[in-house]
Amino acid sequence: MSETKNKILEAAEELVFEKGIADTTITAVAGKAGVADSLVYQHFKSKEDLLFSVTIQRMTEAIGLAKESLQGIQDAESRLRKMIWQSLKYNDRHPGYVRTLLFECRSNKSFYTTRGHEIMREHSNLVMDILKQGVRDSVFRDDIDFRLVRDIIYGTLDFESISTIAIREIPESIQDFDDIISLLLPMLRKTEHEKENDKESKILEAAEAIFAEKGFTKATVLEIARSVQVAEGSIYDYFKNKEDLLLSIPLKRFKNHIDALPETFHIKSPLRKLRRLIKYHFGLYLTNRNFLKVFLLDVQLNKRFYGSKAFDLFQTYLKTFEDIIAEGKASGSFRADINTRVFRNMFLGAFSHMALRWLIIDKENKYDKLNEIEHLTDLLSSAVSTGSCEQSL
Repeated sequence: MSETKNKILEAAEELVFEKGIADTTITAVAGKAGVADSLVYQHFKSKEDLLFSVTIQRMTEAIGLAKESLQGIQDAESRLRKMIWQSLKYNDRHPGYVRTLLFECRSNKSFYTTRGHEIMREHSNLVMDILKQGVRDSVFRDDIDFRLVRDIIYGTLDFESISTIAIREIPESIQDFDDIISLLLPMLRKTEHEKENDKESKILEAAEAIFAEKGFTKATVLEIARSVQVAEGSIYDYFKNKEDLLLSIPLKRFKNHIDALPETFHIKSPLRKLRRLIKYHFGLYLTNRNFLKVFLLDVQLNKRFYGSKAFDLFQTYLKTFEDIIAEGKASGSFRADINTRVFRNMFLGAFSHMALRWLIIDKENKYDKLNEIEHLTDLLSSAVSTGSCEQSL
């Protein structure tokens, strides 16, 4: 990169951090860089192109540091810890970059067609590779949708930055590193004692999917066995025949429904309250797609929102989450060491990234939203629960 171009980028980064993109002019950038306006346009097509270039330069540096920090670290859990630590630390060191990325770039639809978005995907692929390594090494569970875990991780990083630079709840996000990890790892780790019915449940889930696709008559026990990577004969350790397997599916589903009936309309369990509230939150936004898009792009990523009356009302709503966590801690159904603010950031971040993926980034893909919401609810529940109460809603 030429020295002149670098001066222009540095000047632009400082001015956007101080004033925001709307109040930053090309003339001001040129003046701060000590060059003529025309020279800025020789390097950048427009003010928007200049803004994106500032962010892309930082993102390139960040991913380079992330890759370097992973060198020599072998196990998946340590690699994941390092990636999260490195991201938090970099964001704390460069608040101007984070503010520009969140409030100026990611709120702009055009940004998702730039090299910057490609770098974001490259960074997320590093995390996905670590998660997959954890599965291969039998450290992480193999029944998790890692796209949701990725949304949880990056969403948490977003809202930790918002807590730092917009709400100013904390001086730096790195102080929450241990609390983030203490919530994240219980979602991912395999339990010490695997239940015998895990295999039975997987067989039932595979049978349910194959019966739904092909019908009971055309489906075979062999392809069900192949779907869960077990020998055909082992299925008969759990079920007498194919019909018994078929009828065991509604048996399991109905049992779960009946078990939940006593608390369906009068919920006492904090964990059930939390699960209900998570789903309620998704329902509120997904029933009005237009508002969801406006909220994700124009409200949530607008720094002024965090000083408005609307945000005060939003905080009142979010206090419901905090009250449920407090109730769960008091009853012993939730871990006493949960950082409620970090959990809130984790949920809001995961919701935002999932909704962006569904509606904007990859809207052509027909995601099973209900299934993803249920899976996210399970993951967040496992993060806080002591395991002393039933998770199904």
